[in-house]
Amino acid sequence: MKLDILAIGAHPDDVELSCSGTIAKEIDKGKKVGILDLTKGELGTRGTPEIRDQEAKKAAQILGVLTRENLRFRDGFFVNDENHQLEIIKVLRKYKPEIVLCNAIDDRHIDHGKGSTLVSDSCFLSGLRKIETILEGKQQEAWRPKHVYHYIQWKNIEPDFVVDISNYIDKKIDSVEAYESQFFDAKSKEPSTPISSKNFLDSIKYRAADLGRIINVEYAEGYTVERYVAVDSIFDLI
Repeated sequence: MKLDILAIGAHPDDVELSCSGTIAKEIDKGKKVGILDLTKGELGTRGTPEIRDQEAKKAAQILGVLTRENLRFRDGFFVNDENHQLEIIKVLRKYKPEIVLCNAIDDRHIDHGKGSTLVSDSCFLSGLRKIETILEGKQQEAWRPKHVYHYIQWKNIEPDFVVDISNYIDKKIDSVEAYESQFFDAKSKEPSTPISSKNFLDSIKYRAADLGRIINVEYAEGYTVERYVAVDSIFDLI
């Protein structure tokens, strides 16, 4: 199965928090989208890997993605080396995405910056035919995505471009709230964390509203790029 977009996150919920509005919008347009989680989020203060796995499946159903996989790298301790790169390359060559969305280049959680560089390097290496990979007993063909875009996470990084998600903010919030163990719940007896406060849950909407305000729409998601964004016509800009 070939995908148009593969959204990759270091942890389950990274994608939902950061680019799920974009995903929902493109799926509505008929694009084929998948999600790849690098870890199970097993070091998370709240919940368990088993709970988060179920929450990830629920979120995927809400968004309507065609596939979701988890590479089970070590949460907090994965590194950008050949072994980890090859595992990601296998997935890239399996799904042949045109666009990859991945972690912020710099962020509060160390896995986000690491994941960003790991995925970006893997996307480049995946296009080198002399790197051989085998999946399900078959040799894979080289494949390099046309674009790698980095979504924005905890830090307010200045975006290089933004996507209008005004009609998809509710679906974005629904996909985030699928992770009941992680985010604000007044009745929860779990320890508090920086992302379990009501302020953080509210911030998903007001940060999207602020990006939307800047481009004169209701809600938006922002991205940074590795090379210039090109348009065929200046009328392509909204």
